[in-house]
Amino acid sequence: MNEPLILGIETSCDETGVGIVRGQTLLADAIASSVEEHARFGGVVPEVASRAHLEAMVPTIRRACETAGIKPTDVDAVAVTSGPGLAGALLVGVAAAKGLALSLDKPLYGVNHLAAHVAVDTLEHGDLPKGCVAMLVSGGHSSLLSVEDITDGVVPMGSTIDDAAGEAFDKVARVLGLPFPGGPYIDKAARDGGDRLYVKFPRGLTSQRDLERHRFDFSFSGLKTAVARWVEARRRDGEDVPVNHVAAAFQEAVCDVLTRKAIDACKDRGFEHLLIGGGVAANSRLRAMAEERCTAAGIAVRVPRPGLCTDNGAMVAALGSELVRAGRAPSPLDLPADSSMPITEVLNK
Repeated sequence: MNEPLILGIETSCDETGVGIVRGQTLLADAIASSVEEHARFGGVVPEVASRAHLEAMVPTIRRACETAGIKPTDVDAVAVTSGPGLAGALLVGVAAAKGLALSLDKPLYGVNHLAAHVAVDTLEHGDLPKGCVAMLVSGGHSSLLSVEDITDGVVPMGSTIDDAAGEAFDKVARVLGLPFPGGPYIDKAARDGGDRLYVKFPRGLTSQRDLERHRFDFSFSGLKTAVARWVEARRRDGEDVPVNHVAAAFQEAVCDVLTRKAIDACKDRGFEHLLIGGGVAANSRLRAMAEERCTAAGIAVRVPRPGLCTDNGAMVAALGSELVRAGRAPSPLDLPADSSMPITEVLNK
């Protein structure tokens, strides 16, 4: 039996991504980013993102097909992120996918963006374990999920109660005078001679009292505020701010909390595998700390290569492929874009 050929479209935020997958083999991963258009605003502007998706959609689909060496008529199904994400941005992708599926007379799969971040790991490491904890960390999400079958739904264990990890990276980068998006610049500053122990910044929701109510939840708002106040105090006193050291200490606090709670979640569920996805999973310190702590705890860690951690069409195609291979029924052609699509809903039915 031939493996299904799936075209996936991703437009949940500021990346127009089109991926093409055959089974679990990645054939093309074309991306058009509008991040530079948002940089001067210090964050993503929804209207700007939506317009950029409109302009980039057709060229990106064409580029992906050329890279994969296929024609659109060759695909077996079209998959698209139908939520969660920015409403206007999602609408562009969903409308494009509907038009493509209808014109090609192919089934359409409206998939969950967060579940796709889990499924993308199949393109690098093969089938997902029969039971794992997935930690998704990005600009909009910090979540711990229990995954037994990615095509049949996932169970949320915890999430962010305020700022997500990636959002905190962006805000701290702004405080330190680093460009947007903040994650890569803080990571680089920390690697360039940063002292992780220079300042002991707070670890949110890790006290015994917090753990009783928010054992698997995350909070980075207090950490962000602590960094801002520390920097403001230095500047008020006329002292230089050691950007590399502050970046390293902040990053250490984030990675400490993320890995600590992820390993605790694995132990709670009795799972021996931790999968990490989302844009912040590209962070070098998070990857190193997760590997070190998981090895000590007897847990196998799976992290896709950095290019597959950030938003892309390949992850949507990967989840679409898993759904097709599992024999799941496709979505209706009138499926909506759902900006608040719950993680328990892997496929928009």
